[in-house]
Amino acid sequence: MQLGPTELIIILVIVLLLFGVGRVSRIGGELGSAVANFRRGLDEGGKKNAQKTDDLNSNQQTPPVQ
Repeated sequence: MQLGPTELIIILVIVLLLFGVGRVSRIGGELGSAVANFRRGLDEGGKKNAQKTDDLNSNQQTPPVQ
């Protein structure tokens, strides 16, 4: 089942009637900041993993050449 533009508008009007414009805009802002924090966490986690990998590679000893 696909939702067309008419159904989406009806759903939006019902949500606005139930929660009010102020609360819907606040929820949207909170959702946006949550997504931004999630992306920031992913970036920081990737940087930490890359740094740990670099540290491990630099600490490995190479076997002596015979």
